[in-house]
Amino acid sequence: MQPYEFSPNASFYLGPHGEPPLSRTGFILLSIIMAIFTGPAIILNATVIIVSLMHKQLRQPLNYALVNMAVADLGTAMTGGVLSVVNNAQGYFSLGRTGCVMEGFAVSLFGITSLCTVALIAVERMFVVSKPLGQITFQKQHAIGGIALAWLWSLTWNLPPLFGWGRYELEGVGTSCAPDWHSKDPHNVSYILAYFAVCFAVPFAVILASYSKLMWTLHQVSRMACVEGGAVAKGEMKVAVMVILMVLTFLISWMPYASLAMLVVYNPDVKIHPLLGTVPVYLAKSSTVYNPIIYIYLNKQFRKYAVPFLLCGKEPWVEDEASEAVTTVETTAKVSPS
Repeated sequence: MQPYEFSPNASFYLGPHGEPPLSRTGFILLSIIMAIFTGPAIILNATVIIVSLMHKQLRQPLNYALVNMAVADLGTAMTGGVLSVVNNAQGYFSLGRTGCVMEGFAVSLFGITSLCTVALIAVERMFVVSKPLGQITFQKQHAIGGIALAWLWSLTWNLPPLFGWGRYELEGVGTSCAPDWHSKDPHNVSYILAYFAVCFAVPFAVILASYSKLMWTLHQVSRMACVEGGAVAKGEMKVAVMVILMVLTFLISWMPYASLAMLVVYNPDVKIHPLLGTVPVYLAKSSTVYNPIIYIYLNKQFRKYAVPFLLCGKEPWVEDEASEAVTTVETTAKVSPS
């Protein structure tokens, strides 16, 4: 199959004489880097989904949202991640125009769904921990409703390029596809501006507002723990810390990509080095591996089932806790009077 060529609008990613944007070594290096992120992302997100299906104890409202994020991240890794590895190894996009459109649609659908799910989790923690409207319990129907809204919102705004409003095009060094940020066509620019507003700016605003409220609550955690019962409040705070860490990693991963896209939209003639144009793309795709690491490590419920699943039945956390308990007993016995 012949490689799919850049559109004229993407010419600023090519060299001055139309040569490939990267050397063969550069493409191989990008392929290896993406493989390093994509492999663990597939394994860890699949683990979160499988252990949640295996154990009823994990089917709690907040975990519904975490599993939905794992589904979206797994989709991103299986489409954008795997294809980036393969295409970079070849040095060009090998799936043709139709493949480019389908990859761009799939990665965008999963990516925006994941972003909306982060917003959902941040809002849930803000209401449960900070209690701006009083005592609120996040229940199953709330989680399912939020998840359905995230997928519907993402689908609504990623379908238009398939029907003529906007389009999916090659990006970066030409081995992956996304919404066409660099077209000067007013029809396409109108879609990109609307897409940025509702799929990036709105979720980011919700995330930042919830994040700020959570940070303020954490600042008052000592007083909250005393007033509201200590252990319960501290437990909520641990979950809040997990959510804040997820929000931070997501913002760090996606902000460079969103910023670069807006720069290109407002200044289509800007000259961008291929590598500079590619780094934000792969940084955004690498976000698929961070979230499962965060909530497997910080969420005791997931850790209890996910770690033995990954280690074929071994439970190092239990062994460590038992070892600590034995050490504590032995130390106490030594210092006790006979």
